[in-house]
Formats: sequence, structure tokens, C-alpha cells
Amino acid sequence: MHIETLGNGPDLVLLHGWAMHGGIFAPLSEQLAKTFRVHLVDLPGHGYSRGDLEYLEPAQCAAALAQRLPRALWAGWSLGGLIALQAALDNADHVRGLAMITSSPRFVAAPDWPRGVKREVFEQFDAGLRSDYRATIERFLALEALGSERTQACLHELRAHVFERGEPAIAALEAGLRALETTDLRARLKQLTVPSLWLAGRRDRLVPQAAMRWSAQQSPQGRFVEFPSGHAPFIGHADEVAAAIVAFAQGLPA
Repeated sequence: MHIETLGNGPDLVLLHGWAMHGGIFAPLSEQLAKTFRVHLVDLPGHGYSRGDLEYLEPAQCAAALAQRLPRALWAGWSLGGLIALQAALDNADHVRGLAMITSSPRFVAAPDWPRGVKREVFEQFDAGLRSDYRATIERFLALEALGSERTQACLHELRAHVFERGEPAIAALEAGLRALETTDLRARLKQLTVPSLWLAGRRDRLVPQAAMRWSAQQSPQGRFVEFPSGHAPFIGHADEVAAAIVAFAQGLPA
């Protein structure tokens, strides 16, 4: 996996979402690099890790990263949040704290979980990957941008970066969708042994803020923060997101 390191200070791991790469976090990563040594990861099959398809399953990916990176605060957006949460649960010795950026322990709605997206949405994306994966990614980006204060500007930003490190591998996209469809870590939240920060977008159409608030309440040392955004609060609110992560880190045990 490709890992880029920026800045100096306490270690922070930053994990991107589905179909993206570590470059999507600029200028958030630039802000965080003023305080942290930031490890920007391109997940398997994405960006500069496009040829690495060895660790596509979240638990495997989390374990592989934990072996390659120093003990750190882990921050993950969307799919990256699932991997960060998995690391905090399974590799707690490597994780000082957990920051979940619009990421839920369960993305798909269920009779006992109204705080998710209908399964049909992910099934449509899965079918679309086989017919026209570029159009499928475009639809996903549009869904991510919905609810932001400047929807078109947010969508333009996502479009500008999505392929700048090359096109993601289809196998990785399919594996990512399966993870988003099938992962359910709700019951394990009470097992978290590290402090956690849940950063929600008030108008997020993929991960409702109610899911984030609930998750923070279920976590033994959980904190909830909300931004007036959609699914990508670090676009348009990079300074505020960075400030929330810095403030959270200041309260972590040494």
C-alpha cells in the first residue's frame, strides 16, 4: 500500500473513502500536518496502490496497516472509517484514538437500524460497476455532494480529484461495496477501549447524523461533533474538521 507522510508531531493515520485516494483530503491534510505527522494511505486497489489487491477486506487491511505504521490516532472517512474502526477494535495497541468522519458501524438500513441507506442503493451501484463503472462512480460522487452548503462546488472538487492518481481497480471497488453492504460493527462499539470522535454532516445523505450521534453514545469514550455539510465535511470545512481533530487529540492519553 502506498503511504505518504506529511508534517511532524504525533502520528495520525488518514484513510479515504470508496473510489478515492489519499489526495482527496487536501487541504485537510495540509492543516493537520501543522500539528501531526500525517500518514496518508491509498487503500488497496485505489490511487497509487492500484496494483495492490492483497488486503481488500477491512479487518485484513486494518491489520496490515497496523503492522506498517507507528501507534497513532486513526481517522477515516466513510469506507476508511470502517477500516479505522476495525483497527481500533482488533489492533487496539496500535491505535491511540479514533476519529470517524461521516462513517457508521453499519451503512445499510435494516428493521432495527433506520439510520442507514436502503440496500437497493448499494445493489444498484454494484450492478452499475459491471455495466459502466465510471458512471457509477459519478452517481456516488453526486450522492456524497448532496446536502453540502455548495453542492455543485463540492461535486466539482470530488470530480477533480477522483482519478488524479489513476483509476481504481474494479475488484477493489466491488470489495469496497461489499464491505459497505455487509459490515455491521454496532454490537462491538461498547468494546472500544480508546476515545472516539464522531464527526457528522448535518445533511449527509449516506450516513445520517443520527447514526453518528447514536454511535458516539454507544462508545465508552465517544464524542459527537456536527458540521453544516453533506458527506464530505472536509470539503468546505477543512479548518473546522482539522480543529476538531486537534482538540480531540489534545485530550488523548500520552
